[in-house]
Amino acid sequence: MLKDALGGYRGTADEITKVIARRPEDAEGWYNRANARSSTGDYGGAEADYTMALKLGLRFREAIAAYGNRAIARAELGEIDGAIEDCTAIIDRRPNNKRLLCTAFMQRALLKDKKGDSEGAAGDRTIADLLCPRN
Repeated sequence: MLKDALGGYRGTADEITKVIARRPEDAEGWYNRANARSSTGDYGGAEADYTMALKLGLRFREAIAAYGNRAIARAELGEIDGAIEDCTAIIDRRPNNKRLLCTAFMQRALLKDKKGDSEGAAGDRTIADLLCPRN
């Protein structure tokens, strides 16, 4: 955690890799390494680690964050369909936090726009505006 605070993410990913080697079934280890990799721009590695963490099973809050972070990684990699799926996964889980849900709809709208689905994007924006009206 200290290295994270000081910006030493590469060392953190290396150290977490050692933890994963000892406990490969630990979903949080994969999730933490994914966050470290994402912060250094290793979106391919981050996507793979988020996928493994989700497969192994994360608590609700961490799973929601993992889907959101994986959506960002996938978007950076040009995997728009996968990023849309991750936003949809958040929406389907219905988190109680309206801002989080609103963000998932807005991000999905932006991704749908990139795909040329302006009708789908407009529908998502409408729902987001209902959840979090703009001032």
